[in-house]
Amino acid sequence: MGAAASRSKSGGRHSGGRRWLKWLVIGPVLAVVLVQLYFFLMICWWTQFNPSSTSMMRTQLSALRETNPNARLEQAWVPYARISNNLKRAVIASEDANFAEHDGVDWDALEKAYERNNKRHKVVGGGSTITQQLAKNLFLSGSRNYLRKGQELVIAYMLEAVMSKQRILEIYLNVVEFGRGVFGAEAAARHYYRAPAASLSPAQAARLAVMLPNPRYYDAHRQTNYLARRSAIIQRRMNAADLP
Repeated sequence: MGAAASRSKSGGRHSGGRRWLKWLVIGPVLAVVLVQLYFFLMICWWTQFNPSSTSMMRTQLSALRETNPNARLEQAWVPYARISNNLKRAVIASEDANFAEHDGVDWDALEKAYERNNKRHKVVGGGSTITQQLAKNLFLSGSRNYLRKGQELVIAYMLEAVMSKQRILEIYLNVVEFGRGVFGAEAAARHYYRAPAASLSPAQAARLAVMLPNPRYYDAHRQTNYLARRSAIIQRRMNAADLP
């Protein structure tokens, strides 16, 4: 009787151990699946409704409020038709020349970025498309690592599967950072040129597009030689940019 009880207790311990081991494997997988489902449902919602904020906006607002508790972001949503075609073309020419053609990821650009990162032994550039940048801005942190890049790719494919190219570009231009606390085309146009986004000239649009990789720096350093040279190059390329 005692031996049977002992075997029963031992079997119970082994069974409990197996259950814990199973959940140690299933738990993280289930958590990842639920996170992806959340991302997908939010993207579906944003096909019809505009995002009121993004992960990038919340991060920057929190940073601003560390020194100024009353800090607010500059941002005002404008529909696609009220954003100058000059800015649309400039951003595509500067950030993602193949935007109208790819499915969210430009693998050639990623391969070149990977080679550059390997040479420098750190992640210094990601070869991100506009869709990938939108994925990062909406949901992710600004950290540079391959795990975050992988999640960015997954979200980019979700965006392209659910949204039109025009909707992707519309959201991107309304939420991307253009300066310290300045988000979206309308706020950027008024911040730098005291004009609405609809009236941006080719030169103004090119300069704003060139600022995108490092907007806070160029907000504080608006007359650099690089900014002038690169803006002139992008302005020449704008007419070749295909709009969705």
